[in-house]
Amino acid sequence: MCPKGTYCLILNTDGCTVSVGSLKSLVFNAGYYIYVGSALGPGGLKRMHRHQKLACQKDKKPRWHIDYLLIHPDFEFVDVVYTYSEKHIECDIAGNLQGDYVPKFGCSDCSCQSHLFHRLDWPANEIKSVIETIGLKPKMLGKDGDS
Repeated sequence: MCPKGTYCLILNTDGCTVSVGSLKSLVFNAGYYIYVGSALGPGGLKRMHRHQKLACQKDKKPRWHIDYLLIHPDFEFVDVVYTYSEKHIECDIAGNLQGDYVPKFGCSDCSCQSHLFHRLDWPANEIKSVIETIGLKPKMLGKDGDS
């Protein structure tokens, strides 16, 4: 059984427009995007490996908002910052990531404004700091596995 937790995918784009399910056509400015997700189901943090694989192979039909970005040729999977937790903390993390965001993205099952945030600069240290602020230890998963 894989441990449970919360993860923040880091994606990069030079800028593009993507049709994202019910959100319709969205313009994504150049830069990094942070997607905050939870992995509390039976597969646990295997979910972030699913995202990583989908981003590399781009071979499945999108099911979730984030899938539309992962399969889009103008988005690159860069990294994941994650933490172990059995609790729902993705909204706490999303609430602490202030700044530019894509409204209603990835948060149809909560009251957050968004679970997708835009940054011009590399956001890994910001994400780690947010995770530490809520009392947990951040870990990294790059393109090639745990680091």
